Amino acid sequence: MSVILESTVTCPACQNTHKERMPEDFCQYFYECSQCGELLKPKPGDCCIFCSFGDVACPPIQIERNSNA
Repeated sequence: MSVILESTVTCPACQNTHKERMPEDFCQYFYECSQCGELLKPKPGDCCIFCSFGDVACPPIQIERNSNA
């Protein structure tokens, strides 16, 4: 299964959505909302902002899930 490299991030403060390209080899820990300026950090237990606020998990997690399936 191929890895999806784009995720739509939804800001919990203003509900703005923005499609972002995810890094393939690391987890992105911070993200600044382009609309309200809110600095997003992962929720407890998540490795990155894509796993917390995106519609697709980050590539490292996708790869981990695919190898466990």
